Amino acid sequence: MIDITISDREQKMVMSALVTVLLTIMVIVFSEEAFYAALEGLRVWWEIVFPSLLPFFIIAEILMGLGVVHFLGALLEPLMRPLFRVPGVGAFAFSMGLASGYPIGAKITANLRRKKLCSKTEAERLVSFTNTADPLFMIGAVAVGMFHRADLAIIITGAHYLSSIMIGLIMRFYKGTEADKVNTIDNNPSQKEPNILYRALNELLTARKNDGRNFGELLGDSVRESVNTLLMVGGMIILFSVVTKIIVVTGIISLLSKSFLFFFAPLGITENLIVPLFSGFFEITNGANLTSQAAAPLLYKVILVNVIIAWSGLSVHAQVATMVNNTDISLKPYFVARILQSVFAGIFTFLLFIPFNGQTAPTVLLAENGNVLYQESFMLILMSFLLILTISLTFSFLVTAFKNIFDHA
Repeated sequence: MIDITISDREQKMVMSALVTVLLTIMVIVFSEEAFYAALEGLRVWWEIVFPSLLPFFIIAEILMGLGVVHFLGALLEPLMRPLFRVPGVGAFAFSMGLASGYPIGAKITANLRRKKLCSKTEAERLVSFTNTADPLFMIGAVAVGMFHRADLAIIITGAHYLSSIMIGLIMRFYKGTEADKVNTIDNNPSQKEPNILYRALNELLTARKNDGRNFGELLGDSVRESVNTLLMVGGMIILFSVVTKIIVVTGIISLLSKSFLFFFAPLGITENLIVPLFSGFFEITNGANLTSQAAAPLLYKVILVNVIIAWSGLSVHAQVATMVNNTDISLKPYFVARILQSVFAGIFTFLLFIPFNGQTAPTVLLAENGNVLYQESFMLILMSFLLILTISLTFSFLVTAFKNIFDHA
C-alpha cells in the first residue's frame, strides 16, 4: 500500500488549484453575468479610481525622488515617533492614505521600506493604519450616492478616521520589545543637529544626491510606475467584481447568510443585513450599496457600512498584498488590524450616532449629467491632504518647541 503524505503547504497549493478551476467553470457557466460584472468593474476603475488616484501616485513618486518625503520625515519625527512608534516619514504615508484612500498608503509604506527609511516592524505598523478609505468615497459615494443622506457623512468619515487612529495607537505596541531605529533616517549623523529645520533640509539634500536622476527622468519613471500600479489595481477591481457577482448568482451568499443567521440573530442582525455583510467581505462597494438598500433600522445600516469600509474587502487586501510584494513586510498584522478596526468603527459609529436626530431629509442631487459626485474629487482629496499635513506639522513643531524648552530648563 502506497503511503501518500501531503504537507500543509502542498494542501494549500491543491486547494488553490481546485478553487481556481471551480471559479473558471462558474465564469464559463455564468458568462453573461461575469461579462457585465467585469464591465462594471472597468467603469468604476476608469471613471473613478484612475482619475482620482493617478495624480497622487505620480506626485508621491516625485516627492520621494526629490527628497521632500525625507524633509517632511525629519520635521514630523517628534510627532510620529511618540504616538505611533514609526519614523517621521510615516506621516507622509498616513496623510496620503487618509486623503487619497487605498491602496496608496500601502504603496508608500512599501516604497519607504524598499528605501530603508523604516524598519520591517515599523513598516508593518504603518501599513496597518495608513491604508484607509478616501473622503470622496465615504462622503460622495456612500453617504450621498447610496444613502442619499449628506448628514451621515460626518458619522461615516468620523468613525472611520477615529478607528484608524486608534489602530495606529494600538499597533505601537506591536513587537514593542524590538528596537525601532533600524536602518532608518534616525541613524543619520545629521539627526544630532539640534535645529529641526536644518536637519530636515540636510535630509532633503542627501536624499536628492543619492537619487541622482534629473527631473525629466524622475517624472517619466514616476508616470510609468504609477500607471503600471493603477493597471494592477484595475485588474483587481475587475476580477473581484466578477468573483462577487459569481458568488451572488450561484447562491453562495444566501447559503452563507442562512448558515450564520443563528449566530447573528441574538445581536438583532437579520438576514437582510447578513447578505450585505458577506458581500462586503469580498468587495467594499457592492457591500456598502447593498447595506444602504437593506430593510433595517438606519443605525444598524450605518454601523454595518462602517464595519465594511474598515474591513475594506478582499479586493483591497489583494491590492495591498501586491503593493508590498518583493519586501519583507508581513501582512499578518495588517489582517489583524483590519478586524480590530472593523470593531472600533462599529463602536465609534454607535457613539457618534447617539446625538444624531436622524430627521434630516434625504439629499437630492441636481445635475444634468448625473455625475455631480465626482466633479470636484481632485480638489477634495488635495485639500484633505494639505489639511492633514498642516495639522501634523503644527503639532510636530509644538512638540519640538516644548521639548527644547524643557531640555534647557
